[in-house]
Amino acid sequence: MAWRIGVDSGGTFTDVCLFNDETGAIEIWKVSSTPDDPSRAIAQGVVEGLEKVGATAGDLAFLGHGTTVATNALIELRGVKTGLVVSDGFRDLLEIGRQKRPNLYDMFAEKPEQLVTRDLRREVPERLKADGSVAVPLDEDALRDAFRALAAEDIKALAICFLYGFLNTAHEERALAIAAEELPEVFVSTSHAVAPEFREYERLSTTVVNAYLGPVMQRYIRRLKDRLAEVGLKVAPQLTQSNGGVIGFDQASSLPVRTVLSGPSTGVVGAQAIGKMAGFDNIITFDVGGTSSDVALLQNGVCQLTGEADVHGYPIKAPMLDIHTVGAGGGSIAHVDTGGLLKVGPRSAGAHPGPVCYGLGNEEPTVTDANIVLQTLNPVEILGGRMKVRHDLALASIQRLADRLGVGVMETAQGIISVVTANMAKAIRVISVQRGHDPRDYALMAFGGAGPLHAARLARELDMKTVIVPLTPGTLCALGLLLTDLRSDFALSRLMQLSEAARPALEEGFATLAEQADVWFAAENIAGDRRVITRTVDMRYAGQNYELSVTVPAGPITAETFTALEKGFEAAHRQRFGFIAEGEPIQLVTLRVEAAGIVDKAEFQRQDDHGPDASGAKIGERDVWMSEAGGFVTCPVYERGLMKAGNVITGPAIVEQMDTTTVLLPEMTGTVDPYLNLILEV
Repeated sequence: MAWRIGVDSGGTFTDVCLFNDETGAIEIWKVSSTPDDPSRAIAQGVVEGLEKVGATAGDLAFLGHGTTVATNALIELRGVKTGLVVSDGFRDLLEIGRQKRPNLYDMFAEKPEQLVTRDLRREVPERLKADGSVAVPLDEDALRDAFRALAAEDIKALAICFLYGFLNTAHEERALAIAAEELPEVFVSTSHAVAPEFREYERLSTTVVNAYLGPVMQRYIRRLKDRLAEVGLKVAPQLTQSNGGVIGFDQASSLPVRTVLSGPSTGVVGAQAIGKMAGFDNIITFDVGGTSSDVALLQNGVCQLTGEADVHGYPIKAPMLDIHTVGAGGGSIAHVDTGGLLKVGPRSAGAHPGPVCYGLGNEEPTVTDANIVLQTLNPVEILGGRMKVRHDLALASIQRLADRLGVGVMETAQGIISVVTANMAKAIRVISVQRGHDPRDYALMAFGGAGPLHAARLARELDMKTVIVPLTPGTLCALGLLLTDLRSDFALSRLMQLSEAARPALEEGFATLAEQADVWFAAENIAGDRRVITRTVDMRYAGQNYELSVTVPAGPITAETFTALEKGFEAAHRQRFGFIAEGEPIQLVTLRVEAAGIVDKAEFQRQDDHGPDASGAKIGERDVWMSEAGGFVTCPVYERGLMKAGNVITGPAIVEQMDTTTVLLPEMTGTVDPYLNLILEV
């Protein structure tokens, strides 16, 4: 009996999803995260999850893992002491950046802390021209002096980024070789290996972030490998990237910057698979955990990749799913600001001490405490009875906040939910309305531990008519690890005009990327019939600052290819900006190749229809305070695990399961589809 297991390590809980290749059975498990050493909770979750199904680590055919280690280390500035070597004259580029002021009128706005202080930045004489030719040869003596000076500062990581290093890698490669001699114990990142694309500042920032996080990720992976070996794991574990695919631990160690969205990306992958299965092409995903809410837009069943993102103030050029995050989760703390207004987040109570109702010492009310007081959450126990909660402590904390606001305790609790719902709606408008998409044309897929709890109100806020709640929403990110492929992305910046004259450069560029993909396929031992290549190119009108990604048709580059690229670009430009500039020259900027190694995935079994009667799943009733009903209303409570395909329930109602709680508001209907997804309709 072969089991496949996905483990998602979050800030509050570590989720485990097990899938049986032979029977199609899915089992889930959750344990509290251990922020001091995440590998401890992962090993514990794997062991306990396998014990639940009567298996051992030796029975596993696959282990995939999503982590927030790199993200948290960047947010909390827990990276290592890092040095930087740049071309002569570019020492301060890291601070100068693009000279943008995102908070133009805020006199007290704080800039993100620099990951490399100025005393640890060194310039060396060398210069490449814009075509990649050498203007000033690399001064190796000066380079060795710079490395020795940084060695005296006891740096643990080093970033190397030379001007136009992505066009001609010779200087950076030579610097890497000398660094191996002068700084043998230091983790080294070169820009041509991390982000071989144009835009000097973003390439520099990405290289620095990679170096800053490298030793942290190496230690974590080494510790995790040892723990998994101790419990008897025999297969090579895989780690999720920000692009939704998985890579081996060794590649993740060298390119940690590609894992900054490791956790949320697998939820989107799971949503893509479930949406396709349930017959929904256009979906907005809504993933709510203990600390944040992650949202993404899937058009025609696909979430777009972005080549650049700003992660907590640090620009990163790396392929990642287009996911938007806000600090609004179950552990988000509610407080009164200096103007006397109620605010929620972005501060979070985390896993320890967690919400007030956990009884572990926190006294500041959170979103979870508000749900406990409103009794949308079980006021006695959660996690299927595994965790007792303190309704009295939650009520007292909300009362203290209510006294400061001068309103009733139930109104305050509902106010917390209303504020956090508005924050979540704002995040969804960023990825939909602001990009030319009407959220009313999409279904909302709710997952994460708190997604289904808030989905009904969020859908009403956005006038969305359909909500999809997967069978195991609280562990969908872990399930997504069982639905993804091995993936790696390769890029090459080559600025040229869209015309037949660009054909040789386009052919040469994609041939170079294909060779890099072949090397990766071989290193990952991916069989020829499991290899898939997808080509795209970033395009823009001449004079524009930002590009749009357009798919390149398969096959040789022909005249038809250029016609397809022009039409694809115009369609993308019209979608994003509402117009096209007819007659304006179009430029090809960066060529991209996505290499995928197709793996066997979990497959869901269609269930027989058992009819609309859901009375067999009803386990009781509970008084729930709902503003939509004007106060407390008695709601039937259903056990999700007892609901059958075809069952129908009407709101107001509560659906409980080990990993989450789903709320149905008045005038809502919930139907269980053939794959046991709960479809809510407003």
